[in-house]
Amino acid sequence: MAAMAAQGGDQPPRLPMPSRNPLPLSASQEAQVRDIFYDRVRKMCAPEIKAFAECAMNHTLTAGFSCRDTHRVMNGCMKAHATQEVHDAAREEWFSLRQQRARDRERKARRKAEQEAFLREWWGLPEKDRELARKEMEKLGRGERVGGFAPPKREGGDARGGAEGGR
Repeated sequence: MAAMAAQGGDQPPRLPMPSRNPLPLSASQEAQVRDIFYDRVRKMCAPEIKAFAECAMNHTLTAGFSCRDTHRVMNGCMKAHATQEVHDAAREEWFSLRQQRARDRERKARRKAEQEAFLREWWGLPEKDRELARKEMEKLGRGERVGGFAPPKREGGDARGGAEGGR
């Protein structure tokens, strides 16, 4: 409090940052982070989950009553391990794997383009328009958008691609 009074005093106290990685992600990216988070929590509570699953395998309709104790132990373990620190670690892991996902995505797209060219040649179909193929390869070279940054402006107007300003 003394440090706050020295800084200005009238400002309300600031809440701590909820995460070490405050970059906003898209819904699908957040879902990928959640999947990593859930996998980590499940690994931490694997024995409790296994005990509940074994109990539930022996009981069908009565599993809710018969396995109540193991269910509570499993849920308690998962609640204890589902902390913000584990979520932050999952988010950091997602960010660290971005380059690998980009390489995999590019490799798959190139393989798809090669297969399409082979099939066009095999069946005697006309070649794909060179400009269209160039645009697809250029799109492949772009990185993943993270952080909500706007796309780069195009020549001749605003970011939507024309001088008339959209629709």
